[in-house]
Amino acid sequence: MQADDPTPSDLPPTGPASTPGAAVPVAPAAPDAPAPATAAAAPTAPATAPSGRSAVDGLLEQFAREYLRDRRNDRRWKRFFRLGWFLLVLVVAWALLNQNQHSSAPSGPHTALVELRGEIAADTEASAEFLLSGIKGAFEDQGALAVVIRINSPGGSPVQAGILNDEIRRLKVKHGKKVYAVVEETCASGAYYVAAAADAIYVDKASIVGSIGVLMDNFGFTGAMEKFGVERRLITAGDNKGMLDPFSPLSDKHRALTQAMIDQIHRQFIEVVRQGRGKRLKETPETFSGLFWNGEEAIKLGLADGLGNLDHVAREIIKAEEVIDYTPKENVAERLAKRFGASVGMGAARVLRDSLPTLR
Repeated sequence: MQADDPTPSDLPPTGPASTPGAAVPVAPAAPDAPAPATAAAAPTAPATAPSGRSAVDGLLEQFAREYLRDRRNDRRWKRFFRLGWFLLVLVVAWALLNQNQHSSAPSGPHTALVELRGEIAADTEASAEFLLSGIKGAFEDQGALAVVIRINSPGGSPVQAGILNDEIRRLKVKHGKKVYAVVEETCASGAYYVAAAADAIYVDKASIVGSIGVLMDNFGFTGAMEKFGVERRLITAGDNKGMLDPFSPLSDKHRALTQAMIDQIHRQFIEVVRQGRGKRLKETPETFSGLFWNGEEAIKLGLADGLGNLDHVAREIIKAEEVIDYTPKENVAERLAKRFGASVGMGAARVLRDSLPTLR
């Protein structure tokens, strides 16, 4: 008797069990087999997105900071330039007002004043170049009845004093106006050279007046150099090129030449005083010796004409009590320009001195 064919339920299982709860055996992975791509990507995927966003945010933040910094710098420079232009306009306006200070002055009769103070030398407020603009303006003003030069100076350069003396005498003839010198504290040496051009000189009884002489001074260091064993190495082209060198002995020849030169300048000074004072001058052996006197004695010697200050001369002599000052005033812009020019000039001179032979 044949057995019946087995039913599907009686056959042994050939695949994974479908019975719930049954364990399914899994073959172990080979040791060198690569990990599945999905398994490797799964842990890193969450970290990639935040990293990209943080980099972009950092760039945006840096850009924002740089932009704000540039804007702040732009605003700062704009304020700086605006302030600079504002200050420049103020300086120019002040300079123009200062330059035209006499244009608004009364045009009626008045006494013109020019101040001569301090050492008479180039590049000072008592130089000929600085004072002559004011002196010329005083002479050219139709309302100025006369010009007063108020002096408080110990003297200085005979060249600067000579230029002032010559110009004052020329302007007196050209404009037909008188000039009066009024001495405050001191009118000595080169200052008296200038005062001699005036029609009259008025002093205080205690003013210092005179010192009609010339001097040239320096120092000699030859003894000190010998003591310390220092040798002066001076090389010149020309026998007298090293004349008056303080580190070389003064020879008799050079002393005689120097004395002859200052004697000649002294004679020029004496001639100017004689020409200016005329018969009023009472010469004595001491008049041109370089001696100086107080105002009271100066009047007796004919070096001055009387006692009086600016107000006295304006009121009693010129008959115009109103005094207008024509003394030039150096403004801020000119002072800064001179200092800047001087610094640039010193730098250029230093470069040339270091690279070229010296001629002096």
